Amino acid sequence: MRTEFVIHAVPTAILDDVRASRRDASGNVPAQVQASGGEPLRCCLRNALVSEELILFGYEPPLPASPYREVGAIFAHAEPCAGPVSVDAYPSDWRGRSQVLRAYDERGWIHAAKLHDGEQPETALADLLADPAVVQIHSRNLAHGCFMFAVTRDS
Repeated sequence: MRTEFVIHAVPTAILDDVRASRRDASGNVPAQVQASGGEPLRCCLRNALVSEELILFGYEPPLPASPYREVGAIFAHAEPCAGPVSVDAYPSDWRGRSQVLRAYDERGWIHAAKLHDGEQPETALADLLADPAVVQIHSRNLAHGCFMFAVTRDS
């Protein structure tokens, strides 16, 4: 039986705040970037198209206060977009992309982690979510370690 899950992009409220305040999680001004194409957009969970206007900023994924909280650089559209096409399916642009899947417990501590080749991501996520101690998973870029998206059980 497959574990049902929900994919979470960076919350709209956080994106709106960064765009309005011109400050990221560390208080830095987001960089304005014109996409060269392929940048992973955390607002809509797809790759950027050439010449799209983006912001690059520091993001702290929501976790309880723990030693594993961290800030990392992510890309998003400079202006609000429609968001992800779906939250109940793995982002299609990122299938086949190697990732690190970090499973966190309720304390915000890493409970398990797995290198994943990007093939059959639903199985890899279901395997981690089968452990009842896991409350969320973060998908991270393998080479740069950047946060891609979060995953929770569908309740």
